Amino acid sequence: MTGDSSILKVENLSKSFGKLIACKNITFSVDEGEIFGIAGPNGAGKTTLFNCISGLYRSSGKVFFRNINISNFSADQVCHIGIARTFQIPLLFNSMSVYQNIKIGAHFGQKKPADEEQDIENILDFLGIKNKKENNVSNLKLLDKKIVMLAAALATKPKMLMLDEPMGGLSPSEIKYFIKIILELKNKLNISMIIIEHLMKILVGLANRLMIIDNGEKICIGLSNDVCKNRDVVKIYLGDLYA
Repeated sequence: MTGDSSILKVENLSKSFGKLIACKNITFSVDEGEIFGIAGPNGAGKTTLFNCISGLYRSSGKVFFRNINISNFSADQVCHIGIARTFQIPLLFNSMSVYQNIKIGAHFGQKKPADEEQDIENILDFLGIKNKKENNVSNLKLLDKKIVMLAAALATKPKMLMLDEPMGGLSPSEIKYFIKIILELKNKLNISMIIIEHLMKILVGLANRLMIIDNGEKICIGLSNDVCKNRDVVKIYLGDLYA
């Protein structure tokens, strides 16, 4: 691999479960500081792709992060090198407080945390949840749970975030608030992001480029507005819903 503007390169990634091919020869790259969008029908292989990149699944093909081959890295190694992710359904320690959940992220993501307490306070301030830090996570509404999961991911000090349907289940006003957070992550922290999202108009507004996958295969990749005009994309995924 030679040096270029890419923070992540995925080459011919494939993953099967028995006879089911979940991902087939998927190749793409993400530039440093870019928001890259992924969309496609339910069951297309989007989350499986995330699981392969983040080390939860073993797959064939190659994954490079900052020119380092991480294809065989475990999930903790992927995290330590600078990639953090969130999940469609918030995965949190529900019996613990907001602060404790973020602290677990900080402790897991950094082998030798220099100033863990201050890092957590900074994240609480940045995401506007300092007044909820002692709240038990199980008592939070969905938006706050998603923000706490994001906070725990940020506590690992990632260079790249992978967000799996971060706005799923949120109200229009909550979506607007979450969009603001995503833009601040890009503009203030310069964190690269890959976002899986079904809300296409929102994803197109956020993402520099967009990849559509269907039945485990990449069917189109390019500038977001151009992808939405692609005939195959309209036929397979968008239909009249994007008009």
